[in-house]
Amino acid sequence: MGKGSAKNTALQKKIVEWFKENARGEESELLFTNPFELIVAVILSAQCTDKRVNLVTPPLLKAYPTAEAMAKATKDDIYGYIKSVSYPNSKADHLLKMSQKLLSDFDGKVPDNITDLMTLPGVGRKTANVVASICFNEPVIAVDTHVFRVAHRLGLSQGKTPFEVEKDLEKLIKKEDRARAHHWLILHGRYVCKAQKPDCSNCGINHLCPKLMEGSKLSDGR
Repeated sequence: MGKGSAKNTALQKKIVEWFKENARGEESELLFTNPFELIVAVILSAQCTDKRVNLVTPPLLKAYPTAEAMAKATKDDIYGYIKSVSYPNSKADHLLKMSQKLLSDFDGKVPDNITDLMTLPGVGRKTANVVASICFNEPVIAVDTHVFRVAHRLGLSQGKTPFEVEKDLEKLIKKEDRARAHHWLILHGRYVCKAQKPDCSNCGINHLCPKLMEGSKLSDGR
Protein backbone atom coordinates (compact mmCIF):
# COMPACT_ATOMS: atom_id res chain seq x y z
CA MET A 1 0.00 0.00 0.00
CA GLY A 2 1.49 3.35 -1.04
CA LYS A 3 1.58 6.54 1.00
CA GLY A 4 -1.43 7.93 -0.86
CA SER A 5 -3.48 4.84 -0.14
CA ALA A 6 -2.50 4.93 3.54
CA LYS A 7 -3.54 8.58 3.76
CA ASN A 8 -6.86 7.82 2.10
CA THR A 9 -7.49 4.90 4.45
CA ALA A 10 -6.84 7.11 7.49
CA LEU A 11 -9.27 9.73 6.17
CA GLN A 12 -11.88 7.08 5.39
CA LYS A 13 -11.63 5.76 8.96
CA LYS A 14 -12.08 9.27 10.36
CA ILE A 15 -15.21 9.72 8.23
CA VAL A 16 -16.69 6.43 9.41
CA GLU A 17 -15.91 7.32 13.03
CA TRP A 18 -17.57 10.71 12.60
CA PHE A 19 -20.78 9.07 11.43
CA LYS A 20 -20.62 6.56 14.27
CA GLU A 21 -20.30 9.33 16.86
CA ASN A 22 -22.54 12.00 15.33
CA ALA A 23 -25.16 10.43 13.06
CA ARG A 24 -28.79 10.69 14.09
CA GLY A 25 -31.86 8.87 12.85
CA GLU A 26 -30.49 5.35 12.58
CA GLU A 27 -33.80 3.80 11.58
CA SER A 28 -35.68 3.51 8.33
CA GLU A 29 -38.11 6.33 7.56
CA LEU A 30 -40.48 3.80 6.01
CA LEU A 31 -43.41 2.78 8.21
CA PHE A 32 -43.66 -0.93 9.00
CA THR A 33 -44.26 -3.32 11.89
CA ASN A 34 -43.02 -6.64 10.48
CA PRO A 35 -40.84 -8.05 7.66
CA PHE A 36 -43.74 -8.41 5.21
CA GLU A 37 -44.76 -4.79 5.63
CA LEU A 38 -41.14 -3.69 5.18
CA ILE A 39 -40.56 -5.68 1.99
CA VAL A 40 -43.78 -4.25 0.53
CA ALA A 41 -42.68 -0.72 1.45
CA VAL A 42 -39.18 -1.13 0.04
CA ILE A 43 -40.49 -2.48 -3.26
CA LEU A 44 -42.79 0.54 -3.49
CA SER A 45 -39.97 2.94 -2.56
CA ALA A 46 -37.93 2.37 -5.74
CA GLN A 47 -37.56 5.81 -7.38
CA CYS A 48 -40.24 7.13 -5.05
CA THR A 49 -40.11 9.12 -1.82
CA ASP A 50 -40.58 7.47 1.55
CA LYS A 51 -43.18 10.14 2.31
CA ARG A 52 -45.32 9.03 -0.62
CA VAL A 53 -44.86 5.35 0.24
CA ASN A 54 -45.92 6.01 3.84
CA LEU A 55 -49.17 7.47 2.55
CA VAL A 56 -49.86 4.44 0.39
CA THR A 57 -48.91 1.52 2.62
CA PRO A 58 -51.42 1.91 5.51
CA PRO A 59 -54.57 1.39 3.39
CA LEU A 60 -52.81 -1.21 1.21
CA LEU A 61 -51.67 -3.25 4.19
CA LYS A 62 -54.99 -2.87 5.95
CA ALA A 63 -56.58 -4.55 2.95
CA TYR A 64 -53.78 -7.11 2.52
CA PRO A 65 -51.93 -7.49 5.86
CA THR A 66 -50.22 -10.78 5.00
CA ALA A 67 -48.65 -12.54 2.05
CA GLU A 68 -51.62 -14.90 2.01
CA ALA A 69 -54.11 -12.04 1.76
CA MET A 70 -52.15 -10.19 -0.93
CA ALA A 71 -51.61 -13.38 -2.94
CA LYS A 72 -55.39 -13.69 -3.30
CA ALA A 73 -55.75 -10.17 -4.70
CA THR A 74 -55.59 -9.26 -8.36
CA LYS A 75 -53.02 -6.98 -9.92
CA ASP A 76 -55.77 -4.41 -10.54
CA ASP A 77 -56.81 -4.59 -6.87
CA ILE A 78 -53.28 -3.76 -5.74
CA TYR A 79 -52.85 -1.13 -8.44
CA GLY A 80 -55.84 0.75 -7.07
CA TYR A 81 -54.04 1.27 -3.77
CA ILE A 82 -50.60 2.18 -5.17
CA LYS A 83 -51.42 4.16 -8.33
CA SER A 84 -49.89 7.34 -6.87
CA VAL A 85 -46.36 5.87 -6.57
CA SER A 86 -43.86 5.69 -9.41
CA TYR A 87 -44.27 2.76 -11.84
CA PRO A 88 -47.45 1.46 -10.18
CA ASN A 89 -48.20 -1.07 -12.90
CA SER A 90 -44.93 -2.98 -12.55
CA LYS A 91 -44.92 -2.62 -8.77
CA ALA A 92 -48.44 -4.04 -8.52
CA ASP A 93 -47.25 -7.02 -10.53
CA HIS A 94 -44.17 -7.43 -8.31
CA LEU A 95 -46.20 -7.25 -5.09
CA LEU A 96 -48.68 -9.84 -6.29
CA LYS A 97 -46.03 -12.28 -7.53
CA MET A 98 -43.81 -11.68 -4.50
CA SER A 99 -46.70 -12.55 -2.18
CA GLN A 100 -47.57 -15.65 -4.19
CA LYS A 101 -43.97 -16.87 -4.05
CA LEU A 102 -43.78 -16.23 -0.32
CA LEU A 103 -46.86 -18.38 0.05
CA SER A 104 -45.72 -21.19 -2.27
CA ASP A 105 -42.03 -21.36 -1.31
CA PHE A 106 -41.67 -19.91 2.19
CA ASP A 107 -44.93 -20.70 4.01
CA GLY A 108 -45.94 -17.05 3.75
CA LYS A 109 -42.93 -15.83 5.74
CA VAL A 110 -40.26 -13.42 4.53
CA PRO A 111 -36.95 -15.33 4.35
CA ASP A 112 -34.09 -14.17 6.55
CA ASN A 113 -31.20 -14.43 4.09
CA ILE A 114 -30.05 -12.55 0.99
CA THR A 115 -30.06 -15.56 -1.34
CA ASP A 116 -33.70 -16.47 -0.69
CA LEU A 117 -34.85 -12.85 -0.60
CA MET A 118 -33.43 -12.26 -4.06
CA THR A 119 -35.56 -15.07 -5.49
CA LEU A 120 -38.66 -12.98 -4.82
CA PRO A 121 -40.13 -10.96 -7.71
CA GLY A 122 -39.30 -7.27 -7.43
CA VAL A 123 -36.50 -7.89 -4.94
CA GLY A 124 -33.01 -6.98 -6.09
CA ARG A 125 -29.86 -6.90 -4.00
CA LYS A 126 -30.58 -3.47 -2.51
CA THR A 127 -34.06 -4.46 -1.33
CA ALA A 128 -32.78 -7.79 -0.01
CA ASN A 129 -30.03 -6.03 1.93
CA VAL A 130 -32.45 -3.52 3.43
CA VAL A 131 -34.79 -6.25 4.67
CA ALA A 132 -31.98 -8.52 5.86
CA SER A 133 -30.20 -5.77 7.78
CA ILE A 134 -33.25 -4.15 9.37
CA CYS A 135 -35.34 -7.22 10.16
CA PHE A 136 -32.70 -9.90 10.65
CA ASN A 137 -29.63 -7.90 11.70
CA GLU A 138 -27.52 -9.20 8.83
CA PRO A 139 -24.17 -7.34 8.50
CA VAL A 140 -24.86 -5.98 5.02
CA ILE A 141 -25.11 -2.48 3.55
CA ALA A 142 -27.82 -1.59 1.06
CA VAL A 143 -26.56 0.79 -1.63
CA ASP A 144 -29.19 3.06 -3.14
CA THR A 145 -28.60 6.26 -5.13
CA HIS A 146 -27.99 8.31 -1.97
CA VAL A 147 -25.48 5.86 -0.50
CA PHE A 148 -23.75 5.51 -3.88
CA ARG A 149 -23.41 9.28 -4.24
CA VAL A 150 -22.24 9.97 -0.68
CA ALA A 151 -19.72 7.12 -0.77
CA HIS A 152 -18.15 8.61 -3.90
CA ARG A 153 -18.16 12.19 -2.66
CA LEU A 154 -16.57 11.26 0.66
CA GLY A 155 -13.98 9.05 -0.99
CA LEU A 156 -15.24 5.89 0.67
CA SER A 157 -15.48 4.12 -2.67
CA GLN A 158 -14.72 4.59 -6.33
CA GLY A 159 -16.81 1.57 -7.28
CA LYS A 160 -18.65 1.85 -10.58
CA THR A 161 -21.58 -0.31 -9.53
CA PRO A 162 -23.69 -0.51 -6.35
CA PHE A 163 -22.20 -3.95 -5.66
CA GLU A 164 -18.65 -2.60 -5.85
CA VAL A 165 -19.55 0.27 -3.52
CA GLU A 166 -21.19 -2.20 -1.13
CA LYS A 167 -18.02 -4.28 -0.94
CA ASP A 168 -15.82 -1.22 -0.42
CA LEU A 169 -18.03 -0.04 2.44
CA GLU A 170 -17.94 -3.48 4.03
CA LYS A 171 -14.13 -3.27 4.14
CA LEU A 172 -14.32 0.03 6.02
CA ILE A 173 -17.27 -0.57 8.34
CA LYS A 174 -17.33 -3.18 11.08
CA LYS A 175 -20.01 -5.85 10.92
CA GLU A 176 -21.78 -4.60 14.02
CA ASP A 177 -22.11 -1.11 12.48
CA ARG A 178 -23.21 -1.99 8.94
CA ALA A 179 -26.97 -2.02 9.48
CA ARG A 180 -26.75 1.46 11.02
CA ALA A 181 -24.26 2.67 8.41
CA HIS A 182 -26.86 2.32 5.66
CA HIS A 183 -29.02 4.85 7.51
CA TRP A 184 -26.07 7.15 8.25
CA LEU A 185 -25.29 7.46 4.56
CA ILE A 186 -28.80 7.49 3.11
CA LEU A 187 -30.01 10.21 5.49
CA HIS A 188 -26.86 12.27 4.95
CA GLY A 189 -27.47 12.04 1.21
CA ARG A 190 -31.17 12.78 1.51
CA TYR A 191 -30.96 15.84 3.74
CA VAL A 192 -27.40 17.24 3.58
CA CYS A 193 -25.26 15.93 0.73
CA LYS A 194 -28.09 16.24 -1.79
CA ALA A 195 -27.58 15.52 -5.47
CA GLN A 196 -28.17 18.97 -6.94
CA LYS A 197 -27.67 21.36 -4.02
CA PRO A 198 -25.51 19.85 -1.29
CA ASP A 199 -25.66 21.86 1.94
CA CYS A 200 -21.89 21.92 2.47
CA SER A 201 -21.90 24.92 4.81
CA ASN A 202 -24.11 23.06 7.29
CA CYS A 203 -22.44 19.68 6.89
CA GLY A 204 -20.79 18.45 10.07
CA ILE A 205 -18.29 16.48 8.07
CA ASN A 206 -17.23 19.14 5.57
CA HIS A 207 -13.76 19.34 7.15
CA LEU A 208 -13.14 15.75 6.07
CA CYS A 209 -14.74 15.92 2.61
CA PRO A 210 -12.17 15.12 -0.12
CA LYS A 211 -14.18 17.04 -2.73
CA LEU A 212 -14.12 20.22 -0.67
CA MET A 213 -10.46 19.73 0.11
CA GLU A 214 -9.78 19.59 -3.61
CA GLY A 215 -11.86 22.74 -4.14
CA SER A 216 -14.28 20.84 -6.35
CA LYS A 217 -17.87 21.97 -6.72
CA LEU A 218 -20.36 19.35 -5.66
CA SER A 219 -23.20 18.87 -8.11
CA ASP A 220 -25.31 16.20 -9.85
CA GLY A 221 -25.02 12.55 -8.83
CA ARG A 222 -21.44 12.74 -7.51
